[in-house]
Amino acid sequence: MGGIVVFGAGGRAGRAVTAEALGRGHEVTAVVRDPARYADLAADGVSVVRGDVTEVAGGAVGAVHAVSPFSGPEQGFDSLDPGFFVKAADALLEGLASAGVRRLVAVGLFANLLGADGRPLMDDPSAFPPAIRPFAPAHTAGLRRLREAGENTAVDWVMLTPGGGLEQDAPRTGRRRLGDERVPEGASGLSYADLAVAVLDEIETPTRHRTRVSVFVPRGVRRA
Repeated sequence: MGGIVVFGAGGRAGRAVTAEALGRGHEVTAVVRDPARYADLAADGVSVVRGDVTEVAGGAVGAVHAVSPFSGPEQGFDSLDPGFFVKAADALLEGLASAGVRRLVAVGLFANLLGADGRPLMDDPSAFPPAIRPFAPAHTAGLRRLREAGENTAVDWVMLTPGGGLEQDAPRTGRRRLGDERVPEGASGLSYADLAVAVLDEIETPTRHRTRVSVFVPRGVRRA
């Protein structure tokens, strides 16, 4: 198995992806802001590092973008850099291409999936709390930058967006589905473990290319 680089490995999504990758026999480079704060990530097959994308991604078969602009729950939206996700997209596209890594799977944001009226959910205050809305345009700008790259980048990216609420302690069902740009109908909550299944599947056997899609578990799937 080839190596996987997980940017943002210290977060919930990053940890789930790291665990899924290890379970499939991949070596994982877990990239975090401060390795000293994430000693618990260290395990056989995991290297916890802080580094530039071009320094840590060489030889990997794929990379995962699960980076958050926040260093902890105490950090408020008033400190959010609106250009954070654009800068991250630029760094990843350039750095991965230079390192020879051709596949990038990014974790998306439910708020910019399209509702029944064709508008992003973040534009509906009844569906998305205004108090946390500043995060959504910043994340959407990062998606836009990936799309703007088009065929001008060697990196084949896909953004997998949870189609509903993410459930931290929910089990891995392995029954995830991929949708399109819309909020999926008949979806139950998605576990971080099932999100990780989708991420690793799209690295190992890519099916979607240079696009954003929803990922969800159909309602009625039995939880273990």
